Amino acid sequence: MTAPSDQTPTRITVRAERTYDVVVGRQLLGELPGLLGDKVAKVLIIHPESLETTAEAVRQDLIEQGYEALLAVVPDAETAKSAQVLEFCWQILGQADFTRSDAIVAVGGGTVTDLAGFVAATWLRGIAVVQIPTTLLAMVDAAVGGKTGINTPEGKNLVGAFHSPQGVLCDLNALETLPKWDLIAGLGEVIKIGFIADPVILDLVDAHADDLANWPNVTDSTWAVLTELVQCSIQVKADVVSQDLREASLREILNYGHTFGHAIEQVERYGWRHGAAVSVGMVYAAELARLAGRLSEQDVQRHRETLAKVGLPTSYRGDRWQQLLTAMHRDKKSRGSMLRFVVLDEIGKPGRLEGPDPSLLASAYAEVADAAPTTTTLL
Repeated sequence: MTAPSDQTPTRITVRAERTYDVVVGRQLLGELPGLLGDKVAKVLIIHPESLETTAEAVRQDLIEQGYEALLAVVPDAETAKSAQVLEFCWQILGQADFTRSDAIVAVGGGTVTDLAGFVAATWLRGIAVVQIPTTLLAMVDAAVGGKTGINTPEGKNLVGAFHSPQGVLCDLNALETLPKWDLIAGLGEVIKIGFIADPVILDLVDAHADDLANWPNVTDSTWAVLTELVQCSIQVKADVVSQDLREASLREILNYGHTFGHAIEQVERYGWRHGAAVSVGMVYAAELARLAGRLSEQDVQRHRETLAKVGLPTSYRGDRWQQLLTAMHRDKKSRGSMLRFVVLDEIGKPGRLEGPDPSLLASAYAEVADAAPTTTTLL
């Protein structure tokens, strides 16, 4: 499978504490120096070991452009988002005498973009970062919007900062080698955007679910659909972030499905892919809204059907309620002991549900509980 190459890059503008572009296209490496600017002298490229070849290509290109470029290899997946790895990156920056006129480039999935963004936010109280996401999930979610963070034993993303990038390069060619279940997990975040803001996304996924689920054996037409899904998802996030960078109100809708989803990730010790956990989290939120009299049974069923069509899970094991409840109370949207959820009143119309009755929470769990522990290649 090879991605079509005859496409002019699309630029989507995000207006936050600084205005920056998210560039979507193919063969975008030549865009990087323009995002970094001529005032940057040193660049630290943070990447997982699995992307060593890609990171080295970025380094060599930067050296040819006159930059001093170094590499920092970090673990794959959620293991990268730890205080120990953060300290390792700080050590490299200190030993290499990075100043406020230098920059960081992240090459990797969502965990790397989260980590690298936080490294940039905290070094000298903030230096430039350019994100080069290499997974679908990172392109449509983690790399865009300036949310950065690391995990602690107590929960996911509890330590972080808002720090907008200089720019984001979404090179679709990076998806060519993306494993099937990573692509499908990324579709969880795409579908989330559809439910909260753009039902056209849901229609596209429903119409092309079989083709998308056949990844990586897809046609040019499937590539065209995937490109449209990426662009639509990024546009929605850009619009939301431009109105509410620091999640004071509107931006919370981007956390649809994440309260229960993050709880699953913590209980499973990050053995689940993020998009898979969010998929179950959306079904939980939909059932919670239905039980609260806010969402129709038909819309709940739409959740189950659209997610299942592409191979995403819609249920979770039924013997973990107390652990999940404890984890949800550590969610960033909670206020004191009061749980707060993003829910839907109908598709495309998100709202909040604050302090639901404990019996309602347990009843929603019963609706997504599976008597047999889930075992899928998404885990």
